[in-house]
Amino acid sequence: MTKKTIIMTFIIILIIVLGIGIYNFHRQESLSINPGTENKTIINESAEPDEPTETIDETNEKPNTPAAELSQEFSSAIENTIKFFSGSNTQIVAIGDSLTQGVGDSTRQGGYVGILDKNINHGKRVATFENLGKRGNQTTHLLKRLKEPAIKRSLKNTDIVLITIGANDIMQVAKENFTEMTYDIFAEERVYYEDRLQTIFSSIIALNPDASIYLIGFYNPFQQYFEHIKELDMIVDDWNNTSKQVAEEYGATFIPTKDIFMNEETNLFADDHFHPNEQGYQLMAERILDYLVVD
Repeated sequence: MTKKTIIMTFIIILIIVLGIGIYNFHRQESLSINPGTENKTIINESAEPDEPTETIDETNEKPNTPAAELSQEFSSAIENTIKFFSGSNTQIVAIGDSLTQGVGDSTRQGGYVGILDKNINHGKRVATFENLGKRGNQTTHLLKRLKEPAIKRSLKNTDIVLITIGANDIMQVAKENFTEMTYDIFAEERVYYEDRLQTIFSSIIALNPDASIYLIGFYNPFQQYFEHIKELDMIVDDWNNTSKQVAEEYGATFIPTKDIFMNEETNLFADDHFHPNEQGYQLMAERILDYLVVD
C-alpha cells in the first residue's frame, strides 16, 4: 500500500468518526430520561461539555431484541456466576471508554455492563456493578480520572475491575497524523500507549492490590469497509497484543473481543457503524463471563 492510499483511507475514517460523534451527540440529546428509575447512573464526573452524562433506564428495553434471547451457553455461564458470587455481594467496577459506557446499545440497558448486571442479579442481587465508562476516553484521560477521589474510592472498595481502553488512542494517532500516515507511526505511538497502560495498572493495583483486573480488548470496526487493507488489521492486532502483554505483566487477565466482530452473517454494529449494538454487547458479555468465572 502506498502512503497516499493510507492517507486517503484515514481521511475517510476520520470523516466517519466525525459523523459518529455528531450522530451520538444529537442522539443522546434526544433521549428520554426517566427520573424515577432505580437503576444505575453512569458516573461521569469529568465529562466534557460535548459528552453529556446519561442515566440508563433498564425498564424500557425491547423484549424481543436479539440481546434478550439468551443462548444456552450464556444461561449456563450466568448460573455458574451466580453460584460463584453467591453470599458475597461481589463489587464490580467497570471503567474506561464508550464500550464500557454502553454507547450504541439502542435498548438503553447499559451495554455489556448492564447485560451482566441484569442477568447476574436476576431474582437475587449477588453482585453490585458500578459503571464508570466515559465516551472518548483515551489512556491519558483514564490516568487523570484515576486521581479523582470518587473513582479512587470506588476502586479501593471493589473486588473486580473491568477495563476497556485503547481504541481511542489509535484514533487519536490517526487524527494527528492524517496528512502523513504510515504504519511506523502507529508502531512508535504504541510504545507510549504501553507506558501509559502500565501506569494505569500500577495505579489501580496501588489502590487495591487484591482486586481482580480484566482488560477487555478492542476490535477493528473498519474491517467492514476496508477489509482489503491489511495494515488496519495489523495495527489493531499489534495494539491488542501489547494490551495482553501488559495485562499479564501485572497479573491481570486480557479478554479478546476482535474475533467476535468478524461475524459476516450477523450485524453486530450500531447505526453509527462503530460501536456494538445490543447483540454485539450481548456477545461481549458472554465472552467476559467465559473469563470471569473459571469452573
